[in-house]
Amino acid sequence: MSTLTLKDGTEIFYKDQGEGPVLMFHHGWPLSSDDWDAQVIFFLKKGYRVITHDRRGHGRSSQNIYNHTIEQYASDAAELVEFLDLKDVVHIGHSTGGGEVIRYVNKYANGRAKKAVLISAIPPVMVKSENNPDGVPMEVFDNIREQTMNNRNQFYYDLTFPFYGYNREGANVKDGVQRNWWRQGLMGGIVAHYDGIKAFSETDLTEDLKAVDIPVLVMHGEDDQIVPIANAALKSIKLLKNGKLITYPGFPHGMPTTEHQTINKDLLEFITE
Repeated sequence: MSTLTLKDGTEIFYKDQGEGPVLMFHHGWPLSSDDWDAQVIFFLKKGYRVITHDRRGHGRSSQNIYNHTIEQYASDAAELVEFLDLKDVVHIGHSTGGGEVIRYVNKYANGRAKKAVLISAIPPVMVKSENNPDGVPMEVFDNIREQTMNNRNQFYYDLTFPFYGYNREGANVKDGVQRNWWRQGLMGGIVAHYDGIKAFSETDLTEDLKAVDIPVLVMHGEDDQIVPIANAALKSIKLLKNGKLITYPGFPHGMPTTEHQTINKDLLEFITE
C-alpha cells in the first residue's frame, strides 16, 4: 500500500499507476479511489500515468475526525501532488471531488495543473439560500445527516437507486454496482462522512469558478437526481472563463460507472485536444 503522511499526521492512501501524461482523479462522497476503476484501466491502456487517492476519512486513508472541508481536501490533494512532483496534470473530479478540484486548481495548483474536469459536480453551491433560491433545501441535507448517523448501513444501499438511476423505469439494475458503492462507503469513517455533508452542500465555489483560467470541461447528466444539473453545471459553465459543457440526456449522477464508455471517450477527447 502507498500512503503519504500529511503535515497534520493524516495518512492518505493513493495509487500511482502507469507512465505518461498525468491524470489525477478525485472521488465523490462517501466513496474511495476505487470508484474510478472504469476510468483507471481505460487510461492506463491509453498510455497515461493515473493517480487516485482516498480522501481523508474515506476508504483506506486515516479515519480522521477533523477538518472535513473542501478547503482541507484541496490542501491534501496539493500535498500529494507536490510529494509526487506531478506537473501538467489534468485533474478530474466527480461530485464532491469536483468541488475539491476547482478549489485546488484555483488556490493550490501553483502552475502544476494543465486542465480540469468537473463530472456531476457540486459547484457552484448546492444548498438553497437567499443567494441561491433554486438550490436544494437544507432539509434534504439534514435528512442525509440523520440517515448517515442513525441508519448508515441501509441508507448507503438505498442511496444507490437514485445515484445510478436504478429507480427509473426500465433501468438495467446491477446489484454488484450497488454492493460496490456500499462497500466503499462503509470503508470510510462515519464522522468524516457526517461532516462531509456540510462540506459538499454548503461550500460556495463561485469565486473559484470565476478565477480559474485553465480549460475546464463540465460534464453532467440531465437526469442527475443527486446534484441537479440546473443548480450545478448550467450555472458553473456561465462562471468559467475557459469552460466547455457536455450534458447527457437520461444519464444519472453515477454516470462514470454506468455510462463509462461514453464518459471515457469524451474525457479522452478533451484531454488530447
